[in-house]
Amino acid sequence: MNRAERGPGRDRDDEGRARSARPRDGLGRPLPYGAEGVPRQPEGVVRDPGETLREAQRLLDAGMPFHAHEVFEDAWKSGPASERDLWQGLAQLAVGLTHAARGNTAGGARLLRRGADRLTGGAELAAAAGYGIDAAGLVAWARALAERVGGADGGTTGDAGAGGAGAGLDAAAEAPRLRSADSR
Repeated sequence: MNRAERGPGRDRDDEGRARSARPRDGLGRPLPYGAEGVPRQPEGVVRDPGETLREAQRLLDAGMPFHAHEVFEDAWKSGPASERDLWQGLAQLAVGLTHAARGNTAGGARLLRRGADRLTGGAELAAAAGYGIDAAGLVAWARALAERVGGADGGTTGDAGAGGAGAGLDAAAEAPRLRSADSR
């Protein structure tokens, strides 16, 4: 059912939940109705950790970190509670990269730091190692990118080439490697 058939008000999915039907670009930004957007990630997909990492890496490499975050969100919602911080931390890294690519350097830097902090706990490191995730490398990547785009204090300025006010960085070029080379 399209927007016109729904009538006025919020877009709803088949179950009646509010869900924007507007197309989105590769960074998840809404486009005008009728514009051609990027296909959305299906929600609620249960994948094993290897599939999750492969799909998220594919999306990150394609410059679609917003979509990668949705893959990680499915993992934290469907996985064991003991791994929630791991998947949430990875999702925060993807959303941080999304914000930095959109030009929101302060928000991007904050989320990158928050995601890095989630990946430094003992349980998260053990789970990450079990899946071949390079947690230490991701933490270093996130903190370095946060410093570049938002400064040490997460401020709103950075140099224009690194995602300063209004100028987003290239999400594909900045995409992290989720797994160590020998784990792929």
